[in-house]
Amino acid sequence: MEHAFRNPPVLWRHPEPRAQYDIVVVGGGLHGLSTAYHLAREHGLTNVAVVERGWLGNGNAVRNTTIIRSNYLREESMPLYEFCVRRWERWPEELGPEILFDQRSLLTLAHSQAEAAAAQRVVYANRMAGIDADWVTREDLPRLCPILDISDAPRYPVYGAALQPRGGIARHDAVVFHLARACDAAGVHLLQGCEVTGFVRSGNRITGVRTTRGDIGAGRVGLVSAGRTPLLARLAGIEVPVQSYPLQALVSDIHEPFLPCVALSGRLHMYVSQAHKGELVMGAARDPYRSYAQRGSSHILEQQLQAAMELYPIMARAHLLRVWAGTVDVSPDAAPIIGATPRDGLFLNCGWGTGGFKATPGSGVVFAHTLATGTPHPLSAAFGLERFTTGALVDEHGAAGVAH
Repeated sequence: MEHAFRNPPVLWRHPEPRAQYDIVVVGGGLHGLSTAYHLAREHGLTNVAVVERGWLGNGNAVRNTTIIRSNYLREESMPLYEFCVRRWERWPEELGPEILFDQRSLLTLAHSQAEAAAAQRVVYANRMAGIDADWVTREDLPRLCPILDISDAPRYPVYGAALQPRGGIARHDAVVFHLARACDAAGVHLLQGCEVTGFVRSGNRITGVRTTRGDIGAGRVGLVSAGRTPLLARLAGIEVPVQSYPLQALVSDIHEPFLPCVALSGRLHMYVSQAHKGELVMGAARDPYRSYAQRGSSHILEQQLQAAMELYPIMARAHLLRVWAGTVDVSPDAAPIIGATPRDGLFLNCGWGTGGFKATPGSGVVFAHTLATGTPHPLSAAFGLERFTTGALVDEHGAAGVAH
């Protein structure tokens, strides 16, 4: 495994840790890299280290289904996720067209009159917030998704769907590589194989991290470690209300293009898109037990494949090529936690649940702002850790589209 920490220098350098950085970002996933990227790009801060216990591109950064959308419901969530989509629209020019950002449209299927009413409520709320959204009747769906079975044959017939035309996908591994190379070019240190084992403290202030490569001083420390954040926060004496679950995805063999959109079904816990290479990329419901394992249960996969063939009978001719699982970090109200902690100098960015990939650009912008200034970004001010004591929750369960 050691070779993975020594990728060719043409990708990024392998510096030795400095004794002191202005900011240390713990976690080299997409949100950690995006945070470092925006610290350099928007705040001119380059004395920054990203500390990653594994290697870049290992973990949730490439264990997701790459779906991008902003059709949430809560007034706190809609502007944050819409900001993320607008940043995605800038990234092909900033990072390069190889990230394959593709706004092919996104359908959220409704399988009952009650689901249709709830979906239309989201559509109207999105429109009022300036987010593109439409309601598509059952009869119009074949125009957008020709392979969808709109007959009464499925267990849960389709009543209609909410449409976000600007929803889509991107290529996750390319995003990792381009963010890492941009950080490296700006002077950020990417420290792979560097596991945090504790924190350096002076009274109530965190002044650095203890790692397997030695102590590293920091003016501020940002924890961006997804499901591992509670484990790390506990080392600083903080309890973070996040639980981790396996979330599986699967990929088929390669086919000619036949699925022109992204389609979600919250009722059947099934979401699917067709990658640019032609594979079908499908996501399932999360496993019901808490775990840090990057694998899930076979019965979840069986339910997933059953749902796929009910909604899209043509998929019975596809073959399952590979399966993987990521670890989703879920907060009690299914919304992220972004902001300060009870320890001076220590900040959190976690709890994104199934919304992590789509939030990559915006998460980096708002958390970079928080780390650079010590104050919340206006878009993330409602997502602080203190909401679990004040009761000002951002309950986004009802509009998640798929289960958190």
